[in-house]
Amino acid sequence: MQSPLAGNAPVRGRIVVNGAIHEVEPASPGADGTARVRLADGRIFPESEVQWLPPVEVGTVFALGLNYADHAAELAFKAPEQPLVFLKGPNALTGHHGHSRRPADASYMHYECELAVVIGKTARHVSRADAYDYVAGYTVANDYAIRDYLENYYRPNLRVKNRDACTPLGPWLVDAAHVPDPMKLALRTSVNGKLTQQGNTSDMVFDIPHLIAYLSSLMTLSPGDVILTGTPEGLANVVAGDTVVTEIEGVGRLVNTIVDDQTYYCSH
Repeated sequence: MQSPLAGNAPVRGRIVVNGAIHEVEPASPGADGTARVRLADGRIFPESEVQWLPPVEVGTVFALGLNYADHAAELAFKAPEQPLVFLKGPNALTGHHGHSRRPADASYMHYECELAVVIGKTARHVSRADAYDYVAGYTVANDYAIRDYLENYYRPNLRVKNRDACTPLGPWLVDAAHVPDPMKLALRTSVNGKLTQQGNTSDMVFDIPHLIAYLSSLMTLSPGDVILTGTPEGLANVVAGDTVVTEIEGVGRLVNTIVDDQTYYCSH
């Protein structure tokens, strides 16, 4: 079986063209400044005119709750004493320029800009000192939450965090070697062009080596597994029609649109 991380480009993504999955890399912008992608065969497409997939074939998704102290304070919680981890199903994922559904009965749905860590090789009982050796690369996640159904921030249930297409991921997997210090990256979110969230990965409660050591002490991590490392403060409600951009310094800019029930189901 081919590894989900096949290929050696330093920055790569995955799209669907004519029903076939292609690995792509960034291309030079068009004459009008339009962002474009290049297929291995040389064909070039505007990035907004292709169907994007998550940049790797994703395995298990581990999501962190309250992993930024400012976010915990924003919600009137103390920072946790050990990682608060929950799992996400594969249907929760969608790609760059994807649509995420806001349920008709939801009164509060918010984004969460997160650095996503992609595991590159089998990891079991990994030490902090060796943790980065197991990272293939990094991408951007936007882990929406339907806060109406939140019963306990420490144990978010399925209705809060596992909705179809409510975790955009991408557009690029950036090779770990091209991110010198993932613990010093600026994060930001904008809604309809207005900046609403800013933070820095240096403010994580549990850093990436800690998370890899902790998770690999509980279970074996496999290539393609993804760790969503939490979000800083600055959450805001989003509604159908909003365009949400989550961006991480040196990793990428992930664009997503919120749609209503009818629009979502007509397109799926």
